[in-house]
Amino acid sequence: MIVYSIAFVFYVVDLANRSGDVALRENAAPAAAKLAAAGNGGGTTATLERAAAAPAAPVKKRRSRAIRIGFSLTVLGFLFHLAATVLRGIGAERVPWANMYEFALTATCAVVLVFLVVQFVVDLRFLGALVTGMTILFLGVTKLNFYVAIVPLPPALDSYWLVIHILVAVLAVAFLTLSFGLSIVQLIQAKREARIASGEPGAANYMASLPNAVRLEDLSYRIAIIGFVFWTFTLIAGSIWAEAAWSRYWGWDTKEVWTFVIWVLYAGFIHARATRGWRGTRSAWLSIIAYAAIIFNYAIVNVFFKGLHAYSGL
Repeated sequence: MIVYSIAFVFYVVDLANRSGDVALRENAAPAAAKLAAAGNGGGTTATLERAAAAPAAPVKKRRSRAIRIGFSLTVLGFLFHLAATVLRGIGAERVPWANMYEFALTATCAVVLVFLVVQFVVDLRFLGALVTGMTILFLGVTKLNFYVAIVPLPPALDSYWLVIHILVAVLAVAFLTLSFGLSIVQLIQAKREARIASGEPGAANYMASLPNAVRLEDLSYRIAIIGFVFWTFTLIAGSIWAEAAWSRYWGWDTKEVWTFVIWVLYAGFIHARATRGWRGTRSAWLSIIAYAAIIFNYAIVNVFFKGLHAYSGL
C-alpha cells in the first residue's frame, strides 16, 4: 500500500503538470502571435515565436518523468501485492479467495495486473491515479473491516470449480474497473468539451492532453465487452458449481440474483450503445451504475444478506 500510495502521488503530479503544460501553451500562443505581428522580418518573427514557445519543454519533461516514475512504482507495488497474495495462498494451502478479504486481495491484484498489461495495447497510464487510488482504498478498507485469519474451506467451496468460478470473476472485475474509470474520465472530458463549445472559460486543463470523450467512450465500451464475457463465464461456472454442490443450477439465492443483475446491467449497457444509439453521457452513466452494482454485491450483499453464498468469513 505504501508503494501504491507513492505511485498515486506521482500520477497526481503528472495530472498537475499536464494542467500547467496546457496553461503555458494557452498563454504562450497569444504572446507568440503578438510578437510575430510586431516583427519586421521573417527571421525575426521565427526567432520570437521560438522564444515564446521555449518554456513549454521543461514542463513536458517533468510530466513525462512523473508518469514514468508513477508507472514504475505501480509495477513494484504489483510485485509486492502479488507476493502477498501468493504467500496467503501458500499459508492457507489453497487458492487465496475463500472469503471477502482474500477475494479483495486477489481482485485488486488482478486490476493492477490488467492495467499494466493493457499498456502494451493502448496507453491508459492517465488512469494511474484512479487505479492506484481505488486499490489503496479497497485494500485499506478490507484490511480494517474484512480481515480474517486463515481457516479451512467450507465443504461447498472445496471444489475445483472454486478456481474456475472466482478466477473468471476477478478477471471480469479487473476489466470492468478499467471500463468504469474510463467512463468517469469520459464524463469529465465531455463536460469540459461542452463548456469549450459554448464559449465558457476552459476548465480542468489537465484533460486537454487526454483522449476526447468519444475516444474514451469507445475504449470503455471495448474493455467492458471483455469484462462482460468473463462475467458471463462467471455466471455459467457458478451455475454448474451450484448443481454439483446443491443439486440445482439456480436457486434464486441473494448472491445469485445480484450476479445476474450485474450481468443484465452490463448487457443493457452494451446493447443500448450498440443498437439503440445510447452514446455520450448516458452511456457513461450506464457503465457507472453497472459497476456500482458490483461494489454493492461485494460490500453489502456479502455482509448483510444471508444465504448459501455467505462466505464473507466475518
